Amino acid sequence: MAVQIWHNPRCSKSRQALKIVEESGAEPEIRRYLDDPPSIAELDRVLRMLKMTPRELARLNEGVAREMELKDKDLSRQEMLEIMVRHPILIERPIVISDDGRAVLGRPPEAVREVL
Repeated sequence: MAVQIWHNPRCSKSRQALKIVEESGAEPEIRRYLDDPPSIAELDRVLRMLKMTPRELARLNEGVAREMELKDKDLSRQEMLEIMVRHPILIERPIVISDDGRAVLGRPPEAVREVL
């Protein structure tokens, strides 16, 4: 099975999830989403796979989110997608996407087993 992981190597949860993926025998495609942010369409597709809204996936305690006062703003889905793509640090990680169209947020890291 092939999977893609939206990975931040500086994040311990992301490293733990990657280890679980690798130990499962799956072939991970590692996407360092901070260096290679998703497009709006990609992020929207993954959110639909996760059955989450942009706000549910957003890291609203990040510095940039606080500076933008995102917690206090009532933004549309499109506006949140645009902000998250412009500031990918706001995307919660890790996200594991299987080649069969399923995705899971690796919080806790063991949750990635659902798509393996």
